[in-house]
Amino acid sequence: MAEAGLPRTVGLLGAGVIGAGWAARFLLHGVDVRLFDPDPEAARKVGEVLDNARRALRRLTLAPIPAEGDLTLVSSPEETVSGCDFVIESAPEREQLKRKLLAAVDVVIEPDVVIASSTSGLLPSRLQRDMRHPERMLVGHPFNPVYLLPLVEVCAGERTSPASVERAAAVYRALGMSPLIVRKEIDGFIADRLLEALWREALWLINDDVATVSEVDDAVRLGAGLRWAAMGSFQSYRIAGGEDGMRHFLAQFGPALQWPWTKLTDVPELTDELLDRIVAQSDEQADGMGVREMERLRDDCLVAVLQALRAQDVGAGAVLARHERALLGGVPGREDGDAEDGEGRPLHRGRVQPEWVDYNGHAHESRYLQVFGDATDGLLRRLGVDAAYLDGGNSFFTVETHLSHLGEASAGDDLAVTTQLLAADEKRLHVFHRMTGGNDGTVLATAEQMLLHVDTGLGRAAPANGEVLARVRALAARHATLPLPDRAGRSIGMARPASA
Repeated sequence: MAEAGLPRTVGLLGAGVIGAGWAARFLLHGVDVRLFDPDPEAARKVGEVLDNARRALRRLTLAPIPAEGDLTLVSSPEETVSGCDFVIESAPEREQLKRKLLAAVDVVIEPDVVIASSTSGLLPSRLQRDMRHPERMLVGHPFNPVYLLPLVEVCAGERTSPASVERAAAVYRALGMSPLIVRKEIDGFIADRLLEALWREALWLINDDVATVSEVDDAVRLGAGLRWAAMGSFQSYRIAGGEDGMRHFLAQFGPALQWPWTKLTDVPELTDELLDRIVAQSDEQADGMGVREMERLRDDCLVAVLQALRAQDVGAGAVLARHERALLGGVPGREDGDAEDGEGRPLHRGRVQPEWVDYNGHAHESRYLQVFGDATDGLLRRLGVDAAYLDGGNSFFTVETHLSHLGEASAGDDLAVTTQLLAADEKRLHVFHRMTGGNDGTVLATAEQMLLHVDTGLGRAAPANGEVLARVRALAARHATLPLPDRAGRSIGMARPASA
């Protein structure tokens, strides 16, 4: 296993919706992926999902992302898992197929390598029956899209070892996910049992002509679904109980559970007529959008919700915030002699994304500030401002910025930023960024910034401490020998008219 719980190489068996999502999640966390799927279209499908995942991740976070892992498509399950540190099976939901596949790869890999099945409801005790090393097999059930949603249900079988559960959970956490350890082995685990209850009711509502597909979806996404994203089910109900809480809610609405509202013990027969009705309504609801277009719309909405929840540090947003801190802490600080600086080595590299471009066809001015902010974050990481430093109540805040726009950046342009520390003391950093674009190194913009070191607990300026202050002093001493940039110290101004 690599540092922070991530495997170096993962073997993936199956490249359907879930398998392709796993591939994207691992690749975008710098893990090499070996993938098997007999579908001749597997490469195309995985490539399209990976494109959507890259797009979603760019929109989701500004945290530093590792260099992308390598994807290799392999011709057999045994060859796929050979030499891998972690294996995930995402074959179709047929027990005999999964058992045969798991038994085949079990004899190829080292006994301590965990094999996780993505099954959405099959019992791991049954899936591991034919394995030579059943102690390393468990269920790791994710949710679509795997590359964005953090939940993964971890369920052990009768013969699964606690060590395997711990190793799997560590991998999922390193991927920015939140493993939910299922206490008891049960068909459908936890989330799908809840979803199936809603699904049964939805089918009855359509079968009985009470509602259409679109109306059922509106009932969820415009109502309780918004609450559930932040509060879940029980916490929402507790709030609904007012000042008296859950006890009052149960006393008021508990008797309704005895009323003949639901049909949870029955399911409508999926006749051709009902299937045709659901398909027709679903096609009408899609309004001509293809599956990849719908996935991108779904991803954009999920990103917006995740970012909103992150601002409140609640639910999946709290998981995202923790992972961003982990990504920040995972970038090693450079030794002073190797730090990128104003001597020509970029501190930050990026590319102008299509969504950055405004009506003039060039990157919006706010994106220049975003890129310079990324460069400042890069400088701070090189100075040792990592997750532990931030958690200790220390940070640098930008208190002043002067931008000079010297050129125009278009979609797809490569960007590079070099940074020079003009001056520093125990509380302040005076930095100068220079952004270039394209192969010719055209200067597009410069930014001069003042950063103030802050005790975040007290909410006021305070001296930097420890290794961070030592790195600041060393970098400032070395950069003191560099010439002052031409535009440093510039101010905005124009001649005032003479007095009448």
